[in-house]
Amino acid sequence: MSEQKYAVLPRGISQQEFQKAIEEFQKLLGDENVLTKPEQLVPYTKIMMPVADSEHAPSAALVATTVEQVQGIVRICNKYKIPIWTISTGRNFGYGSAAPQHRGQVILDLKRMNKIIHVDPDLCTALVEPGVTYGQLYDYLQKNNLPLMLSFSAPSVIAGPVGNTMDRGVGYTPYGEHFMMQCGMELVLANGEILRTGMGSVKNENSWQVFKWGYGPTLDGMFTQSNYGICTKMGFWLMPRPPVIKPFEIRYENESDITDIVELLRPLRIAQIIPNSVVIANILWEAGSANVRRSEYVTGGGATPDSVLRQIQRDKNLGAWNVYAALYGTQEQVDVNWKIVTETIKKSGKGKIITQEEAGNTQPFKYRAELMSGIPNLQEFGLYNWRGGGGSMWFAPVSQARGSECDRQKTLAKKILNKYGLDYVGEFIVGWRDMHHVIDVLYDRTSKEETESAYRCFHELINEFEKEGYAVYRVNTAFMERVAQSYGPVKRRVEHAIKRALDPNNILAPGKSGIDLDTFKE
Repeated sequence: MSEQKYAVLPRGISQQEFQKAIEEFQKLLGDENVLTKPEQLVPYTKIMMPVADSEHAPSAALVATTVEQVQGIVRICNKYKIPIWTISTGRNFGYGSAAPQHRGQVILDLKRMNKIIHVDPDLCTALVEPGVTYGQLYDYLQKNNLPLMLSFSAPSVIAGPVGNTMDRGVGYTPYGEHFMMQCGMELVLANGEILRTGMGSVKNENSWQVFKWGYGPTLDGMFTQSNYGICTKMGFWLMPRPPVIKPFEIRYENESDITDIVELLRPLRIAQIIPNSVVIANILWEAGSANVRRSEYVTGGGATPDSVLRQIQRDKNLGAWNVYAALYGTQEQVDVNWKIVTETIKKSGKGKIITQEEAGNTQPFKYRAELMSGIPNLQEFGLYNWRGGGGSMWFAPVSQARGSECDRQKTLAKKILNKYGLDYVGEFIVGWRDMHHVIDVLYDRTSKEETESAYRCFHELINEFEKEGYAVYRVNTAFMERVAQSYGPVKRRVEHAIKRALDPNNILAPGKSGIDLDTFKE
């Protein structure tokens, strides 16, 4: 074949060496699965972060369909020192989408590795490849009439369980702590070897998806949010669909109510009276996801005034905070817990309870109820229409499940966002004892001024929250190195020691979570 001139190259790799690597990839995968033309790479270059697209431009993309091909790819990468950035569905929009962390990295796209290998309806387990989406798995359960339900993140139809779990995402059912429900991984290591965690390495095993721990050190967690291996199969637990699911909302009128809300809900959550991850969404999160646009109320830039927020609240029949939870079980179980919940709310003197019967098919209640019932939808993408312009970053600090902590975080976040002319669009997700505070930093990416403001704003959010002892649990690819610094030098030295042992040529997603042998300084 004629030699191609590549506009973007992996760092430290010449045109000639890259061409040789591409030819070997083509021999392994077929020409149609080695993408190098600019028009072929467009799906891997779309980002929503406030940096230039070129900073995260890939040099090529490889589409693998088998584990053996993934093994072959890493062997070629070792030979030429080619860095690869692995994606499953590439739908992680608020955290960087499908683009690589560094300019010039080669995308390893696993979306065609999409086999549902096994679902056990008795033990309630599944084993899938990384390209399987929640929508695909939901359809499989429905088609086969299996009485099981999924837990997934908000972009549920197009996202997938492997990618979400590997990044330690969460969902909205009692199985919403996704990594906790993971059981067994198959990983291709940087040297091409295959590691199966838990019981998976035992010859003729039959308990890979039921016993997480195996023998010796438990390794699964080491491979999440890291770049130590490529997950090619994952097992996880499914929830038996209960006879009754009762979703409900508690609507609060004042922004200052957040303290009382968390103090009220925490005991119910810890005691498992409310067994799923409770969402506490602010007015703009719910307005945006219900397809309300800022332009309907305000023209021009800047933060939306509080007077306008109150008007939206009245017009759209929303709360300043909108709490969503559900009860699960037999009718008797649900009735008992519903009595406890309603009596607790009534005693507090705040909050209006809305049931599914009262809400009907109105949004945003409908999509929240579906998420809590294991029914995938894409309604939350309406958030991106709130401000328009295609800019979005998710800032996700963690705190204790205390009302005072949540109020403190909300106040700090709103102050910083408003300083840069941006809106506080946030929700708290109540775990058992922690709070995931998810803030969607929305801005107009077509505006140079607003894009620059968003970048400075995100930096200040990280800096100021760190001063208060808060750090994020996930972050977009543009800020991975900065967030890694929040966790201190000892953790980073350990992470890089593991990287040197498992991936001395630094070929697997260098820069993921700030782990990069080429740039790390002791």
